[in-house]
Amino acid sequence: MLGDTAVAVHPEDDRYKHLHGKFLIHPFNGRRIPMITDAELVDMEFGTGAVKITPAHDPNDYECGKRHNLEFITVLSPDGAINGNGSQFEGMMRYDARIAVEKALQEKELFVGKEPNKMRLGLCQRSGDILEPMITPQWYVKCDGMAKRSTDAVRSGELKIVPAEHEKTWFHWLDNIRDWCVSRQLWWGHQIPAWFATKKSESGVAQNDMANNERWIVARNEDEAMEKAAKLLGCSASEIDLERDEDVLDTWFSSGLFPFSVLGWPDNTADLKAFYPTSLLETGLDILFFWVARMVMMGLQLTDTLPFHTVYLHAMVRDKEGRKMSKSLGNVIDPLEVINGCTLESLLDKLSGGNLPAKEIAKAKKDQAADFPDGIPECGSDALRFGLLAYTVQGRDVNLDIRRVVAYRMFCNKLWNATRFALQFVSDFTPTPTLIDDLMTSGKMSIRDRFMISKLMNGCQAVNAAFDEYRFGDGQQAAYSMWIDQLCNVYLELIKPVVYDEGEANADARWAAQATLWITLEAGLRLLHPMMPFVTEELWQRMPGRGTLGPDESDSIMVAKYPEGIEKYKDAASEESMELTKNVIDACRSLRSQYQIVNKVKTSFFVKIDNSSVETAIMNQIDDIKTLGNAASVDVNSQSVPESVGIVVVNGTMTVMMDLTGLVDFAAEAKKLQKQKSKAEPALIRLEKEIAKPGYAENVKDIIKAQNMDKIEGLKKKVADLDAAIANMERLAQLEKKE
Repeated sequence: MLGDTAVAVHPEDDRYKHLHGKFLIHPFNGRRIPMITDAELVDMEFGTGAVKITPAHDPNDYECGKRHNLEFITVLSPDGAINGNGSQFEGMMRYDARIAVEKALQEKELFVGKEPNKMRLGLCQRSGDILEPMITPQWYVKCDGMAKRSTDAVRSGELKIVPAEHEKTWFHWLDNIRDWCVSRQLWWGHQIPAWFATKKSESGVAQNDMANNERWIVARNEDEAMEKAAKLLGCSASEIDLERDEDVLDTWFSSGLFPFSVLGWPDNTADLKAFYPTSLLETGLDILFFWVARMVMMGLQLTDTLPFHTVYLHAMVRDKEGRKMSKSLGNVIDPLEVINGCTLESLLDKLSGGNLPAKEIAKAKKDQAADFPDGIPECGSDALRFGLLAYTVQGRDVNLDIRRVVAYRMFCNKLWNATRFALQFVSDFTPTPTLIDDLMTSGKMSIRDRFMISKLMNGCQAVNAAFDEYRFGDGQQAAYSMWIDQLCNVYLELIKPVVYDEGEANADARWAAQATLWITLEAGLRLLHPMMPFVTEELWQRMPGRGTLGPDESDSIMVAKYPEGIEKYKDAASEESMELTKNVIDACRSLRSQYQIVNKVKTSFFVKIDNSSVETAIMNQIDDIKTLGNAASVDVNSQSVPESVGIVVVNGTMTVMMDLTGLVDFAAEAKKLQKQKSKAEPALIRLEKEIAKPGYAENVKDIIKAQNMDKIEGLKKKVADLDAAIANMERLAQLEKKE
């Protein structure tokens, strides 16, 4: 109240229209205070509809003060006491003054009453003190021109922001920019190069008085400031006192200079010529305006050059519930704790050693115990890196669940074990610099070999394309799929019979399999290296053939050429053939699982195919089907299919059957199925009785009725399927008796 310089009312409020343009008298200092109208600030339905305006101590009142050209009167000193503008309350601390003002109003019979009113208070995060807004002289940078150049650069495509949806944030900030306050009252930072000049013969020239602004001199050093001061004050340097401003520059001001200041700017150094501008900036969305925009604005203003041409904004890592990791929440996960592992006790001790309030510590400990009851298992840096990349397909945030990182630790183990296992197949193999061309023109490759090379090329192409477009999650998935789905789950299993057979007749097929495997392992490790640098380096160094690959051979995977997808090595026909073969293999495995055939027992399969080209493809890969389907034999379009077979319809043109003779006790299987039916039928009957009850249609919610109907349909289908299966088992049991 002591700093009030106006009272505002709504221009349409009839209660106060007779006072428009009038003045009020301040009850303590006698100051004439204008009655103003302001539709933007005043809600005439709230309180009295008349609002006191304190422009120097409230952000909203500050804007109102600028609109109406009000006086800005500061009534607080830096230590929180009332200053000389506070009339008889001068010297009181602000909390004491509030009580004293209320009491003084009561004594003057000007106090009407008070009511509770919820409000938002700014609190200091470190001390918990209430923040008091107050006007003080500060240093500002005019930004509108720099901001326009920065937005123009993005709109023209000269500066690219990835992902592009973040451009709207860029435009929102810079199109609505205000002057930038760059002075900070801190003990650290770059001290502002500004000096306040006075004559030694002068006294009482206040630095904080806006009327003395011209006394402030900005210069590169004190000597230059003294020279300017002498001209300004019209006297010799010996007659002048200079006092440097104690404020330091805003952190983001210093950071904004970083791209060129570290290279010797403003001097045109060799480093500046060589390394400025840069190309790519990678950072988080949360500092797009605070840092990135400042670097762009200051780069354009001070060097007339963009500091980089692309800004890649990575996803923000949050906890598994989507909350920002914060010391105040106690939910920060230290990457080293994920890499090296950490016990729950260590996590809780870390919280106790911090500066959280006791209440927050208790809550954080409860959350940590729920999230990590056994602590954080050791995952290693490769698994953490690979897991974070996988998360980036989600979008702008990473809700980090440690269990997913643990899963990628298992992939690291799989990669290690699969590569070590595969290396035994190529231990006697010597690669050459032209190995892949020698292989492709050898005439020794089977369909599975051509399939694997083609999948390798597709994987390399997909990862490169994803990296080029900063889609790191897609690149991670493509590399993972190539290793697990193609190499480990398919090709490594298919070539076991080939590489174990060291007979002369198998020499060509064995060499082709070894060459294909060596090429895939070596290129696959290079493909994974940026995503999993440590395990890939270790395994790559163990690859056979070191020192035989010519002058271009690298000593480390880090400096080896990154693999690319080469079109001429692709083979769409072999991929299509392998997909058909995998369909048959899946059907074989499904039948074995359905009838619970143990792995050591090989089974006989019969494949019925109505398409000649498909038949040819399957015939070419009978050996592969036998290998992955664990089959003793695979007959295609045989005329002598036994009656006791299990059947899987793959599609409209292909059916796979498995001979069950001697493998299944059909009578016992029928009894098992009858037992399942005896559980399903009563549940179906209960539900049908439930929906037949009087009032069901009127009293039961539609969503419940829909759920019940879904259950009934499901149970009906289950009973029908069980009836068909029972009938089939009984039929097969009868056939077995006849035989």
